[in-house]
Parts: sequence; C-alpha cells; structure tokens
Amino acid sequence: MATINFASHHCLVIDDFQGMRYLMRDMLRECGAVHIEMASNGKEALQRLQERRYDIVLCDYNLGQGKNGQQLLEEAKLRQLIGPASTWIMITAEKSSDWIMGAVEYQPDSYLLKPITADLLLSRLEKIAVRKQAFAEIAQAMSNKQYTRAIALCDERLAYDQVNAAELQRLKGALLLDAGEVEAAQKLYEAVLTKREIAWARTGLGRICYQQGEYEAARDHFQISREQAPGYLEAYDWLARTLQKLGEAEQAEATLSAALKLSPNSPLRQKSLGELALQRGDLDAADAAFRKSIAVGEHSILKSADAYLGLARVCGKSGRSDEALKVLKTAQHQFDDANVTLRAKSAEGMIYTQEKQLSKAGAVADELKQLLLEGGAKPDSAASLEMAELMLATGQRDQAVTLLKDVVRNNHEDNALLGKVQAVFDGANMKAEGSNLVEACRREAVELMNSGVLLARDGKLTEALAAMRGAKEKLPVNARVLFNFAFVAVMYLQQRGADEALIEESREALREANRVSPGEKRFSQLMEALNKLEQR
Repeated sequence: MATINFASHHCLVIDDFQGMRYLMRDMLRECGAVHIEMASNGKEALQRLQERRYDIVLCDYNLGQGKNGQQLLEEAKLRQLIGPASTWIMITAEKSSDWIMGAVEYQPDSYLLKPITADLLLSRLEKIAVRKQAFAEIAQAMSNKQYTRAIALCDERLAYDQVNAAELQRLKGALLLDAGEVEAAQKLYEAVLTKREIAWARTGLGRICYQQGEYEAARDHFQISREQAPGYLEAYDWLARTLQKLGEAEQAEATLSAALKLSPNSPLRQKSLGELALQRGDLDAADAAFRKSIAVGEHSILKSADAYLGLARVCGKSGRSDEALKVLKTAQHQFDDANVTLRAKSAEGMIYTQEKQLSKAGAVADELKQLLLEGGAKPDSAASLEMAELMLATGQRDQAVTLLKDVVRNNHEDNALLGKVQAVFDGANMKAEGSNLVEACRREAVELMNSGVLLARDGKLTEALAAMRGAKEKLPVNARVLFNFAFVAVMYLQQRGADEALIEESREALREANRVSPGEKRFSQLMEALNKLEQR
C-alpha cells in the first residue's frame, strides 16, 4: 500500500515498445497513479512535455531512432520542460556503466534495470518523493536564482536533517560559489575535508583557486579529486581547463581522453578534445574527436557548432578544401543560428583566401558586411574575431576594426580575449596600431562603466540611470556595465519607489551579466534587492 498518494500526479511513460508502455502504465496504476499518458519516441515525448508539466516520467533509455532517453532528459532540463519537483526515472536493460557515466551533468532521479516490478517501482517513487519534499523549497529558490534564500534554507535544514546533511552541504557549497561568496564556500569545503576526503569538496576548493588565478594549486586539488574518485568526471573537466591555463596542452588532452574512456558519448567533451588536438597540430586526433562529437551529438541538444567548424578547419589544414566547404554548409543547415552562419561564412572566406581565390573570398566578405549593415546579425566575440580576420585579409579594414573595437569594449577585462584581438591585428601587420586601439577601447569601456555610478553617488539618480542605460545599449554584453546598470537602478527604485518595468529591465540585465560572467557576488545581492523592492 502506497504511503504517498500519487492519484493527483500527472505521469508520462516513454518507451518505443507498446507492450512495455502498457506494462509500465499498469504498474503506475498499482502505485495509485490515475493520470497517465504515453509516448513512443523522443519526438512525441518532447511534444507532450511542452504541453504539460509532469510530476513523474518513466523513460526507457533506448528509444529507437532519434533521441535516446538521456538526450531527452538533457533537453527537458535545459529547456525547463521539467521542474525541480518532477521525478524522472530512467529504465534500461543495459548493464554497462557507459550510459550511466554519460549522465553525469544531467542525471535522472533514479535508474531501474529491467525487469522491474510494481513493488520496486513504488518503493523507488516513494523514496524520491521524500527526498523531493526535503529539498522542495531550496530547489524552488534555486530555480528563481534566489541564492541567498536558498543558502539560508540549506542552513535551516542542516540544523536538524542528518539524513540529507551531505547533500545539503554539497548544495550549499555550489550555491555559495554561484552567489560569489567565495570565502564562505572555501570554509565549508575545508570543514568537510577535515572529516574525510570527498570529491565534490576537493573540486570546490580547486574551482576557487582557479577563479583566483592560482592555477598550480587548482591543478593539485583537481588531481587529488581525480585520484580519490576516478569516476568523478567534473574533476577531469576542471583539470583539463587548468592545465590549458598552465600551458600544458598535451596533459590537458590526455586528461580529456581519460574522461572520454569513462564516458565516450559527451559531444561537448569530444569537441574540447578536438580543439586541444588542433591547437597542438595533431590533425588526425582532432579529426577523430570532432567527427565523434558530431556523431554522438546528432540527436542531442548539446551538439556543438564548434565541432563542425573545427572539423572544417582540420579539413582545410589537411588540404581537403572541398570537404571543408561541405562541412560548413552542413553546419549552417544543422544550426538555425545567426552566429553559426557568420562563423561558417568567415571560415569559407578564409579557405578561399588560403587557396588564393581572392575574388571568392572578397565576395564572402561583402556578404558578411551586408549582413552586418542590415542589422539582422549580432555577432558574438568568436564570430567577430573570425569575420575581422577575413575582412582584414580581403582589404576591408574599417569594418574589421569596428568589429574588433566592439569586442574590446564589451570584454575590456577579459585579458585572454583581448590577446586574441591583438593576435588578429598582429596577423594583419597592425601590431602597434592594434595595441593602441585595444587600449583606447578599453579606457572607453571603463569610462562608460563608471559614468552612471559616479553620478549616482552625487545623488543625480535620474541622470545616472540615463547614463547607465546608454552604456548598456552601447555595450550590451559587458558584464560590468550590466551590473552597474542594475546597481544604479536599485538606488533609483529605493528612492523613487517600485517601477515594474524598470525592475524587469534590471533583472534582464542581471541575467545577461550572469550568463556572461557567472559566480559574481553582485548578482545575488542585486537580485535580492529587486525582490524586496517588488514586495513593497
């Protein structure tokens, strides 16, 4: 007899075999469920998930052609088709660990190996329901990006919930990092590690060292985490990033290769491996990794345009220009994204340049210039760098300089990216001029960033808000400008009273700032301030 009433729960059963769908439906009925729907493949399941929020999803891992169960779960989470209160159970006949390891970033709530019984299903559902109830308020606060509230809720529950203490500590540590509370996170991780070695705590310390630029210390933490918990893939990813910062590309590549032996079906990790191999000039290894990324990502929301663009670069460097152009056309077809189109076109133009087909390269550059002039294309930093390189190679200097100046203004504190900008100038024999332009644009961004804040401190809040709104329009992806806009807006709202439109504009600026520069302390502080203003 069920101890939890599932009669009000909406359930979805996903399996490509009709008999199994009916069997799972009947088991859910034995558990007390009444509202049960079914889907026979990933496409049908996505349609249902878009139409209704389900409380329980039973999903087979192998769904025939198209998406498998793991890819379906990833998409459901990334598109927020299921919430923190939803239960997702993956069902499989596979006994191999590969597919479980591949679920490290987007884990289901539980796995069940076939054959299963109604009693086993009920037991698992009840255990998950109890855990979900324990974390319900925290999960909701996290979904709303109310990090301060979520941290406080973790502390409240830690005072009496010993059963979930370890998970609450892990969650609190992650929240502290998201909120920019680095010192508090460090104390928590160190306290955990005084009692016993735990991979997530050791990795947390490594992330703090990485964030502070202490890459050798970060490397040591990640290596310990990997040695203590060989299956903890997050440590491999952070170790690879750290080794790249230390200039140890070959070791970084070896680290990713080791992770991929444990979990070979990650399109993003395969793509990263390809990029590392390409940087080292190992074209064969890069070719294999990019092709693997494309293959395993075919039906995944995590498939990467960078894998296609990387493969095209490999083909171009290997003298296979025709294949490179075909890959670039495929990339544009696969991704309905303006930046992918701009980058693919830029790569196409550079291939023509390398082959001395300057008229074709110039035609592509003209096409890109027209897309920019029409205003429909808003290039990101990667697209801007690649377009600028082509335009400089085809004599369109003014347009290239405009693109590079925008990159600097929007990323004036990102030294690695500024180095890439300088490298583009260097490649066009504009080293000194480029250096002067980079410095001038950096100073301009600082002035725009500070203008409104200085006015606000002088009490000129209306002028300050106008100045920061203007800066935000000029530098739409500059995290410092976005944070400063929200800061000035909060000061204005505290003095003048709540304004729903300005509150939402500020929230949108903060969300974009958090996307560009996650883990900033000001994000959670300013979000909290806006929430309080709204509640007045």
